[in-house]
Amino acid sequence: MTERFGIKECRIKDIVTVCVMAAFFLGFFIWCLFKPADEASDSERRKLATMPAFSLSSVLSGKFMQDFESYTTDQFPLRNGFRTIKSYTAFYLLGQRDVGGIYLRDGYASKLEYPLNTDSLDNAAAKFERIYDKYLSGKNVNIYLSVIPDKNYFLAGQNGYPVMDYDRLVSYLREKTGYMQYIDIFDCLELSDYYRTDTHWRQEKIADVAGKLGEGMGVTLSGEYTAKLLDTPFYGVYYGQSALPLPPEELYYLDSDIIASCRVYDYEVNAETVVYDMEKARGRDPYEIFLAGPKSLMRIENPAGPSDRRLIVFRDSFGSSIAPLLIEGYGEIILADIRYLSSDMLGGFIDFDNSDVLFLYSTLVLNNSVTLK
Repeated sequence: MTERFGIKECRIKDIVTVCVMAAFFLGFFIWCLFKPADEASDSERRKLATMPAFSLSSVLSGKFMQDFESYTTDQFPLRNGFRTIKSYTAFYLLGQRDVGGIYLRDGYASKLEYPLNTDSLDNAAAKFERIYDKYLSGKNVNIYLSVIPDKNYFLAGQNGYPVMDYDRLVSYLREKTGYMQYIDIFDCLELSDYYRTDTHWRQEKIADVAGKLGEGMGVTLSGEYTAKLLDTPFYGVYYGQSALPLPPEELYYLDSDIIASCRVYDYEVNAETVVYDMEKARGRDPYEIFLAGPKSLMRIENPAGPSDRRLIVFRDSFGSSIAPLLIEGYGEIILADIRYLSSDMLGGFIDFDNSDVLFLYSTLVLNNSVTLK
């Protein structure tokens, strides 16, 4: 009798367990159906997948189910909470050295960049040579190249992570761009010059880098700035990608009378703007305080600078924070980002004659140059 009662009790427990789990999954399913879709993830700084349009062709090709899977993954309720649990489990319970390429060492978060992609370097060199042939050859220009190491250069190999051959990257690119004078800034940088939770360098740490670039291009920079603290805590891109509650950082920007007097023109919106955009400081990515973030084409005019000196910088996002430190030596700086603007269109906006031209790119972009147009 007791044995039968025990069997019956176990069956009831099993039924209750199944019912609870079914209710749990049914609840999440209903929540998924009626939850408004989020447009973007602030922590990951990217747009989230939206519900794909249904069509017979998309179903037959498999594209609908592929896009629908991305949609359900991005729009799952409590997604960020589950991502945090997953990261905690992977890093601290299972002892994984990285999660999705993100790793934490010496108080810094970074993402593995490995191996060296020579095909990407070939592509970048071909893009640069096309610009040279189309706009610079035969002109009165001085052409320079400088490579910005990402922080894995200082962090990955020292902590036992795979690291690409940075010396090979530089030498390979220099071989492909013999028409440029190379300015080496690697020896001006160290790990503490980078944000702990972001890819970028800290502007208050790179006045010496600006000085080295200026020296290489024949201009003298005083390096006299006032460091000002942004009143917004800074959470870098790896804060969101790691899904861990990493501590915020302080973001400083360097100001001076010369920088404050500069006029900035944004070709995307055909309007004047400012060197330091305080509205961006309160947005998704406070690093966009520097020249309003990713912009295809901008012009900085320095009324106090030498009118006969012009600088054209082909750059990525690292260039946004160092350009204000170079303006002292020039009457005008033009910043072109060919990730967002086709190089074939440049001639309609830029007069290249009588200029210094600097190709300033991070190893992150050079090793993934498919983004260059």
